[in-house]
Amino acid sequence: MKIQKKQAIGENLLYLMVWSAIILVPVLNSLMMAELHVSFENVLIAWRQISPYLLIFFVHNTILAPRYMLRHKYWKYIAGNLLLILGIFTPVYFFTDLPEAALLPENELHGVSFSNLKMYWNVVLALFMNGANSAIKLMYQSIRDEQHMEALKQQNLQAEMDYLKYQINPHFFMNTLNNIHALIDINPECAKNAVIELSKMMRYVLYDSGRERISLEHDMQFLMNYIELMRIRYTDAIDIRVEYPRDLSAQVSIPPLLLIVFVENAFKHGVSYNRPSFIHLRVGYDDDKVLATIANSRHSARDVRHKAGIGLENVHKRLDLIYGRKGYTLDIREEPDTYTVKLVIPALHA
Repeated sequence: MKIQKKQAIGENLLYLMVWSAIILVPVLNSLMMAELHVSFENVLIAWRQISPYLLIFFVHNTILAPRYMLRHKYWKYIAGNLLLILGIFTPVYFFTDLPEAALLPENELHGVSFSNLKMYWNVVLALFMNGANSAIKLMYQSIRDEQHMEALKQQNLQAEMDYLKYQINPHFFMNTLNNIHALIDINPECAKNAVIELSKMMRYVLYDSGRERISLEHDMQFLMNYIELMRIRYTDAIDIRVEYPRDLSAQVSIPPLLLIVFVENAFKHGVSYNRPSFIHLRVGYDDDKVLATIANSRHSARDVRHKAGIGLENVHKRLDLIYGRKGYTLDIREEPDTYTVKLVIPALHA
């Protein structure tokens, strides 16, 4: 709405400047011809002869063009245009008792604008004026349509990103609740602690993940809550290492719920209860970029590809929407005993 109002103001200012110039032309013309003084008689005559054009323009600009031309009702527009012009100039032409120009000395006639024009010239000039008015309106309409389409495109992109982001939440909580359910029978006290950690994570998802960006420090705290929840389940049998700078600026931000997908997949596919397993997470910030590396053990008996997960597909789509296909780097390497994800994204500054 603000864009449309600005466009309407700009269009009206253009018309105001044009008509101001047209109205001032007789005054300037009279000054140039009379040299010593302004001939107000000539100016008044010119203004009277301009007034039908101004009336035609006003009706065309406010009624005919918006109602018919911009709505593609061209036959009604053409008929209305002709009726308007003929309806205004016919009384002026036939019912004027005496042209004002005839009252003036011959040497002053050249100073009168639009003087002694034939009827068909008035019609042609009015048609040309309305055509210019239509062209300007179409130009502004095209600009408004383009801006409206761009706004709709941005809204659709945002809606798609929200959909992808919130599609992760049920998937994430389903896995977490399954983990807590498994803990209830094994260690009820640990299950209680897990619920506390989950409540912290839910607070993040409910109140913070709706933003377009979140501070990297805040997002890392969310990851640490998740990792602590996983430590409760897997005890110390899994080699879990996390490295990230503790002095991150609050201005360094990333899209929310982005890194959790890789960490969650690492726990889901990289942990074995009867084989040595590890999960190593390293997050850094350098040269205005956030670098994340998530490596986990890979067991051939549990060779489930990360690419099959809904979360990872959503991350790909979100990254494409936010940064463009070439605006980020996502490198996934599969080795016999290690699965490594390397992500490099530009930092979003709050």
